[in-house]
Amino acid sequence: MNKLITIDEAIAKVKDGMTLMIGGFLANGTPNRLIAALVKSGVKDLTVICNDTGFPDRGIGLLITNKQVKKVIVSHIGTNPNTIDQMNQGTLEIEFSPQGTLAERVRSGGAGLGGFLTPTGLGTMIAEGKETMVINGKEYLLELPVRADIALLYCTLADKAGNLAYHGTTQNFNPIMATAADLVIAEPDQIIETGGLKPHEVKTSSIFVDYIAY
Repeated sequence: MNKLITIDEAIAKVKDGMTLMIGGFLANGTPNRLIAALVKSGVKDLTVICNDTGFPDRGIGLLITNKQVKKVIVSHIGTNPNTIDQMNQGTLEIEFSPQGTLAERVRSGGAGLGGFLTPTGLGTMIAEGKETMVINGKEYLLELPVRADIALLYCTLADKAGNLAYHGTTQNFNPIMATAADLVIAEPDQIIETGGLKPHEVKTSSIFVDYIAY
């Protein structure tokens, strides 16, 4: 199977109302060319699962600024005033999830788990409306998994089979998000021949990657 597609072909797969996972941490490790094309496409009413909404002028923040997102599931929004403004105006729904909890919710979605128990968030707004359980005398929140229609990921290197490698902290959420979406599209800095990556360099196996966008 040929996994190579253009950026425009990749974004054509995103439809109004879809749920997207987008990798990155404050725009580091974010698929910026895919996001730029998504902004240009005008697709709307998206739900985005991400660590943060970046900055107003780059990364995921561009989707917020362009008002293409109806909901985000996110660990923080403090670096993007447009996210805060839209939340206060009631035009953008925010579901806060502590960063470690968010990562585990994504991992659970990828692993097919029904959820997990954590003490994080007890006694805060995070616990509102959630089930709790007491185990060995200690209370825990039941956190549910998340999945997406499409994951848009960044990587440093991709071989033509779809094996991915990351440089430094660009790895962040990208590998776990690759496991938790129905369709996975990776944007690499460089595409190399299959076999060009050493086994220990591969952080996301080709089995998880549907397309490589160039």
